Amino acid sequence: MRTRFILLLLLCSATRLVAQQTWTDHARLLPDRLRNIPAGINIYHSPTPVWPEFNSDTVDFPGKYIWKHSTRIATEAGELEVIAAGSYIWWKDKGWTPNIDLNREDFAKFFNCPGGILKTGKAYTFLKNYRYGDALYPGDALWFVLAKDKNGRIYKGIALVETEGQLKTADKN
Repeated sequence: MRTRFILLLLLCSATRLVAQQTWTDHARLLPDRLRNIPAGINIYHSPTPVWPEFNSDTVDFPGKYIWKHSTRIATEAGELEVIAAGSYIWWKDKGWTPNIDLNREDFAKFFNCPGGILKTGKAYTFLKNYRYGDALYPGDALWFVLAKDKNGRIYKGIALVETEGQLKTADKN
């Protein structure tokens, strides 16, 4: 049941975001939503790059392959209230395309962050931030967090995660 809820949440979020104009200035690297906001949040993906594996241990999730990684977030700008979080995926012919959109409540649940409040000195982790699929394909995702301080100033955190399109072999770390 939890699995179906997560998949439904991700599908609804992706559908809601596709209708937005995401990346209007192709001379700039970041999507519109993430520009002109000061950094103050660190995001780490582990591992990166992420190599696919056969999906043999998560039978509740669809897909022949699984890309296993976690995402950790910490603030350097003091206590912050999450406004939004999620990711964009890169398409060579379209640029950044919305993928996942989490509100504060979703963020609090997936990152085990009570109330969606980031506290200095504490890391919050989306332990099983996995990708699933029936085909092997590489891709890059730009994860982000937007959060505000007690004065209403907004900060961002961004980080790329690389997902590879070949099964990991012994010579790939």
